[in-house]
Amino acid sequence: METTQNSQQQKVYLKPETILRFLSKEDEELDTLIMCNSTLMHLFTFDQSIYEAVGSMNEEERSKINLNKLTKFLEVVDVMSMRQELKKPRPILREEHVAELRKKAEESFIKGKEVKP
Repeated sequence: METTQNSQQQKVYLKPETILRFLSKEDEELDTLIMCNSTLMHLFTFDQSIYEAVGSMNEEERSKINLNKLTKFLEVVDVMSMRQELKKPRPILREEHVAELRKKAEESFIKGKEVKP
């Protein structure tokens, strides 16, 4: 998750590992950020990030996707075309990248849980 700020709204880019964590883990802080989206934040991501997050899920995680959470995600997050915005082709998701994303999603999840009382 990357954050930039302008005069009115804070822009928050949701990385693939953040999307993976949101769809496959229980993370109260992240769930609140997305499910209770504030007018002070503008959440956005690329279609490529969703592709990488969903493509990195194992079969069990895919079968447990909460469609209400996914629907809310699509409601509050602006999804932009990577091809149109960055003017470059979409890369293919490779096993090495999947392993890296899964590790980052798990690390973030664990770190978030360690901070909570």
